[in-house]
Amino acid sequence: MKKLALACAAVCAAPAAFAWGTEGFDDITTLVGNGWNMQNLSSPIGTTNWFQGNSTVFPSHSGAATSYIGTNFNNGAGVATLSNWLLTPVVTLSNGDQMSFWTRTVTANTFPDRLQVRMSTNGSSTNVGATATSVGDFSTLMLDINPTYQNGGVYPEVWTQFTVTVSGLASPTQGRFAFRYFVENGGPSGANSNYIGIDTAGYTPVPEPATLSVLGLGALAAFARRRRK
Repeated sequence: MKKLALACAAVCAAPAAFAWGTEGFDDITTLVGNGWNMQNLSSPIGTTNWFQGNSTVFPSHSGAATSYIGTNFNNGAGVATLSNWLLTPVVTLSNGDQMSFWTRTVTANTFPDRLQVRMSTNGSSTNVGATATSVGDFSTLMLDINPTYQNGGVYPEVWTQFTVTVSGLASPTQGRFAFRYFVENGGPSGANSNYIGIDTAGYTPVPEPATLSVLGLGALAAFARRRRK
């Protein structure tokens, strides 16, 4: 039992493998202080960035009515290429880790929206390049919602959950996920882009082998105690 206790202490004392569990966007003014990053590289640049959800457009997926993060066509001016980035805090990325979130656009949308999810494996980097079409260190495209700009609910018009799974890594590494509101021919005078919301974004790492081993030892110890009674 002493060996089991020592093993558990070693694992439990190890640093956490991630610094972000679930974000409900109750108050987006706290995001930057919690490790998030926002960059609007739309061209030509407009008047909005990411903002607190507007319940008069639609309410949140969960929590208070405005408890989500939103963005819209005014990221750009005139006819624009919209490229507005929302980067998550740094996490330890491992194959099998999952990041999930909920998103939607407005009901009966006639100006198609688009959202990408990208990943960087370059530690704490916030490099997304310097133009509306650059991606910087976020070269891994994990999800592209409505890349051909279709109407009719291709970008969901009700809150819908999406999940991406990390794969292809040689070993665990530090990095970030990124939401990118990327819309070509967008802006207030463009044919595309309207308004989207993101809510309840969560990161789930796969259990580390050491943790699984300790859990297994704990189960065996409990079984042994029952046998001795």
